[in-house]
Amino acid sequence: MPELPEVEGVVRDLRPIVEGKTIESVSLSDVVYTSHEAGKQAIVKNAKPSQFELLVRDMKIDKLERRSKYIFFHLKKDDERFILVNHLGMSGAWFVVTDVLEITEEKFRKHIHAIFTLASGELLVYADIRRFGELRFIKEIADHPPLLKMAPEPFDEIACDFFIMQSEKPKFAKKPIKEVIMDGQVISGCGNIYATEALFKMLIHPGKATNELSREQKTTLFHVICDVLQESIDSGGSTISDYRSINGGAGTMQHRLKMYGKKQCVVCETNTESLVIAGRTSTYCPQCQK
Repeated sequence: MPELPEVEGVVRDLRPIVEGKTIESVSLSDVVYTSHEAGKQAIVKNAKPSQFELLVRDMKIDKLERRSKYIFFHLKKDDERFILVNHLGMSGAWFVVTDVLEITEEKFRKHIHAIFTLASGELLVYADIRRFGELRFIKEIADHPPLLKMAPEPFDEIACDFFIMQSEKPKFAKKPIKEVIMDGQVISGCGNIYATEALFKMLIHPGKATNELSREQKTTLFHVICDVLQESIDSGGSTISDYRSINGGAGTMQHRLKMYGKKQCVVCETNTESLVIAGRTSTYCPQCQK
């Protein structure tokens, strides 16, 4: 958490507010500095905090883009272009305010780790309660190789064929289907929540081996995943735990979920069961999902 729909919501809300504006300065929290001194690199990656503050200063935010579960701030200074890559981790959130006291939820206000002062006078604030998120300043995508391994966007024309091709590779074929569709090298942006929902819609057990599904089933499953992701985008994402859109905004997809976090199946009223797949709790109906 958050997954593709939640990140898409953040980008859509931030884009009209910050695109075209210039970052005058950046201030990082003491936590970021002390973590780097201890060799842990909380929040800011691949640069010392003081270096990061200097690098981003005077950059114009040329464009915002979502790629999988990442936010790309495309930055520009003179004729040079850079990318500030943000992953929200488990609890990252963005706020655009004139004073940090405008952040009403104390749990976010107490965990502010980066304040970007814009030339417009606004503050672009990144808060992260659990500090699993990241800010990474790079010249181009190739500077952070894991970004090159991301699957195509699920709504791209080639994404379904790519999914089927990847799923048939030896490294994925015998793994549980739930694990495979949560892998960003197979499908971009589908995590625990929406994998759970898609598999329930298809009545597929999350632990079923991927190679036990036919190509036809995989094709249908892929399109169901896309439908679930789109429904969530349209609903503003799922506000569960610490996820918020910008300035504390909430989505409504959590009210539409049929299996994730449920104690009883909405179809047959059987008590749900769960197992751990790829480190995530997978809820399913033992009666409906085979």
